[in-house]
Amino acid sequence: MTTTKTITKDIRDTSLEELTEILVSWGEKPFRAKQIMEWLWKKCARSFDEMTNVSNALRAKLSENFTFNTLQADLIQKSADGTFKIGFRLHDGNLVEGVLIPTSKRMTACVSSQVGCSLSCTFCATGYLKRMRNLKHYEVFDQVAIINEMAQKHYDIPLSNIVFMGMGEPLLNYAEVMKGIDEITAPDKMGMSPSRITLSTAGISKMIKKMGDDGVRFNLALSLHAATNEKRSKIMPINDSNSLEDLTEALNYFYDKTGSRITLEYCVINEVNDHLQDADELAAFAKNIVCKINLIEYNPIENADYLGSSGNRIDRFAKHLENKRLIVNVRRSRGKDIDAACGQLANKN
Repeated sequence: MTTTKTITKDIRDTSLEELTEILVSWGEKPFRAKQIMEWLWKKCARSFDEMTNVSNALRAKLSENFTFNTLQADLIQKSADGTFKIGFRLHDGNLVEGVLIPTSKRMTACVSSQVGCSLSCTFCATGYLKRMRNLKHYEVFDQVAIINEMAQKHYDIPLSNIVFMGMGEPLLNYAEVMKGIDEITAPDKMGMSPSRITLSTAGISKMIKKMGDDGVRFNLALSLHAATNEKRSKIMPINDSNSLEDLTEALNYFYDKTGSRITLEYCVINEVNDHLQDADELAAFAKNIVCKINLIEYNPIENADYLGSSGNRIDRFAKHLENKRLIVNVRRSRGKDIDAACGQLANKN
């Protein structure tokens, strides 16, 4: 008689080789492991019961021996502009938020990497939350899978892009985020192109270099928002330990290793960083890096007194940069009416 060893870890923390060995010890055929892995990563199943070509007996045994900690789309809001904000309930009761941003050219998922955040950026709603824990790789994967389902359900178009610009600092959850991206891009899993993924960081120099050493194939964005150490440290305390000089070195190292141009993200905040002198400082910083600049409309939050710059001031700022032969895009806010826009994610559903 075969005895079943109780396994407590999540089934998605199990490799194909490990699962094959376990199933064979249960008297199952080895090919069953590939079937189950296909359900987990290709078909994005979120329960053992969905695995219809697996016997009821084996599904029951899997359920007895593994956990399967999937996300649930608990709270969904739709903006007047078609943007969706999704509150994802985790198995432990915590909540993170993701966003589906539809445009005429692309369907973008904005996903989170941590429950809360530890960086305390003064202009960002998430920065006022306590960091509870890092997300697991399969919780990153589930956000993308669920938002992709929503894109197809509501717009009949699959996701075209993914941005790690939700809650948390991805580079402070490096191993799980990288594993999640691997699962999103693997041909035998979700199969999305790495070139369609952008990871945004507040600037952890040593981890930017590690990405270069690891040869990542996705895009990198630096959440900059001020281009002198004095100004940046006031709104982003992380700058005290990761100065602009350190970041310049790390970004150039990343570019040398990957050949991937950096995006500099710059929320334009009224009377804080929107003067032409600020544009000159940004230009001086940008000239040292192979980059493009995204100017982002700032979205006010309850915990801070900042206001967004007017459209005219943003356009003047952009023109000033363009005159210095820099590549500049202006990103208008989406989902502002449901607190889904950049910097507004704070679990207020």
